[in-house]
Amino acid sequence: MATLSSLQVAGTRTGRPATAAPPPLASNDALVLSGVTRAFGALKAVDEVSLSVAAGQKYAVLGSNGAGKTTLFNTITGDFPPSGGRIHFFGEDITELPPHERIRKGLRRTYQSSLLFRDLSVRDNLFLAVRGVASGRFSFRRAGAGHASARATRDLLERARLTHIADERVANLAHGQQRQLEIGMALAGAPRLILFDEPAAGLSPAERRELVALLRSLPAHMSFVLIEHDLDIALRVVDKVTVMHNGRVLRTGTPQEIETDAQVQSIYMGSKH
Repeated sequence: MATLSSLQVAGTRTGRPATAAPPPLASNDALVLSGVTRAFGALKAVDEVSLSVAAGQKYAVLGSNGAGKTTLFNTITGDFPPSGGRIHFFGEDITELPPHERIRKGLRRTYQSSLLFRDLSVRDNLFLAVRGVASGRFSFRRAGAGHASARATRDLLERARLTHIADERVANLAHGQQRQLEIGMALAGAPRLILFDEPAAGLSPAERRELVALLRSLPAHMSFVLIEHDLDIALRVVDKVTVMHNGRVLRTGTPQEIETDAQVQSIYMGSKH
C-alpha cells in the first residue's frame, strides 16, 4: 500500500507563458484537478494539468506514449502524490489522502496490466472485490447464497456480462474476458468514478465491440475517465476529451471537436483522419 507523503509546493515558474486558470469547483463536479504537477527529479511527467469531470460524465484522456496519462492517473489515485496542485473529489480535497481512503470515498481504477487472481474463478474474483470494499470485510463467517456479498457478486457477473463463465478459472479466460472481469471488479461497492487505463489494449475486434457495449451499459450516474490509444473506441463512448502532450493539456473538447482539430490530427491521428 502506498504511504502518504507530504505535499510538495511547486515553485514559481519564470520565462513561460501563463497557464490557464484552474476550473472552478461546481456542485456537480465529480473530479477537479487544479494545476496538478508530478515531477520525478527535473522531469515533469505531469505539468500543471487542470480539468474537471462532471458527475455522470464519461471522459477520455488521450495522448501518445510518454504524454503523462498514466502518471496523471497515479496522482489521482494517490499512488504518486502530486508535486503541486490540488485534487478535489465531489467537492472534497483529497490531494493528501492515501489510496485506500480514496477507494472508500468511491474512486476506483483499472490498470494496463491485469491484476487478477488467476487460479480462482471469475465468481471468486468478483466476490473478493465485493468483500474488499464491504464494511465487514474482515469477518471470518462464510457468506451463504443469500448474503449481501453473494447477491452483489451475482449482480456484478451480470453487469460485466460474465455470468456464462462464472465458474471458469481466470487463467483459462481470453484476454478480453479478463478485461471485462477487471471492469466488473472495479464496479464493486457502488463506485462514484472509475479510471480505466487502456482497457482495449490487446483486444481483438470482437472483444473491442464487447468492451464498447459494456462501457455504454454503465449507469448514467456513474462517471469514468478513460485512457485509451484506440481512438475509435474512446471517441464512441465518452462525452468529453482532453488531449495531453509532453505532460500538459493540449486540447479539451467534445469527441467531434477533437477528431476534427488540425493539431490533434497531425500529432496523434495521422492523415487518415
